Amino acid sequence: MKSEKLKSIVDDQEPDIRTRTFEFSVEVIELYKFLQFEKKEYVLGKQLLRSGTSIGANVEEATAAQSKKDFIAKMSIALKEARETNYWLRLLKRTGFIKKDNLINESSEIMNILGAIIRTSRKNLDSK
Repeated sequence: MKSEKLKSIVDDQEPDIRTRTFEFSVEVIELYKFLQFEKKEYVLGKQLLRSGTSIGANVEEATAAQSKKDFIAKMSIALKEARETNYWLRLLKRTGFIKKDNLINESSEIMNILGAIIRTSRKNLDSK
């Protein structure tokens, strides 16, 4: 059982990128179901589902990378998928399928985090 002090420190921290991308995938799936059943939109929703859930899958793969280069490659794929997801979300918003910006904002933050992870990893790789 966590002590109260430790619990408050841990609970106040932002979730790690694995948790954050997993939760993002859950939100993307929920949006996909909404697009399918409520809006009867099938093509854009499927594109969003593929790219949006791929981000977390690639981050998971990166955590089991065989080398630093493999880690960077997997994180780079996750970043590309995050960019694509951001595109689909912005398109869905602009065309009126979604109203809120929360997933767009979260995908942008995930892109920033992944970009920072990749830059730091490359810097550390180059310095060895």
